[in-house]
Amino acid sequence: MEISGFNKTAIYYLPGHGGQINNGLGQALVARGNEVVGRETVGNFKKLDFNDQVTTIANDIKEHFWRDDAKIIANSFGGYLLLHALSKLDPFIGKILLLSPIVGEFSSEEISMGFIPPYADRLSELASSNQYPAPLNCSFHVGSEDWQSNPENVTKFASLLGLPVSVVPNAGHQLPKDYVSSLLDNF
Repeated sequence: MEISGFNKTAIYYLPGHGGQINNGLGQALVARGNEVVGRETVGNFKKLDFNDQVTTIANDIKEHFWRDDAKIIANSFGGYLLLHALSKLDPFIGKILLLSPIVGEFSSEEISMGFIPPYADRLSELASSNQYPAPLNCSFHVGSEDWQSNPENVTKFASLLGLPVSVVPNAGHQLPKDYVSSLLDNF
């Protein structure tokens, strides 16, 4: 999908794995009167290898969203892609909202599921060695019961960057609608 011809106040949105920008969270943003552009994790973009996806996102940000009034929202695996893209840039000057972001490998013994994303250790290695360019205005939101976006891992990563994390009590990977609605209203 080509990122061009949009209003300067548009929100750049990266949905989770298999997500589309006009469904779910994207739909909620549009309902609030926002224009939404971004990269859907389906179709041609999904066919790109991981590094090309990350480079595409970094280029989108650099070319169209490098402003202090720019707004980016990323959810789940979209957060993982965004965090990798941001690692290739100077500290981002706009505003970022990360919802249940993936920050590396995760698993659940209870349901015998796990996932090791490409370069699973890169983000924590960069953050641990003070080489990650921390965004200037970014907040992380994760559920206390989220096994995919493990709150302990998210908190550790964000604290290495000096960024705030809100752990939502009794919430899983899909944060409560009321909570997200409040975030979007204030974003």
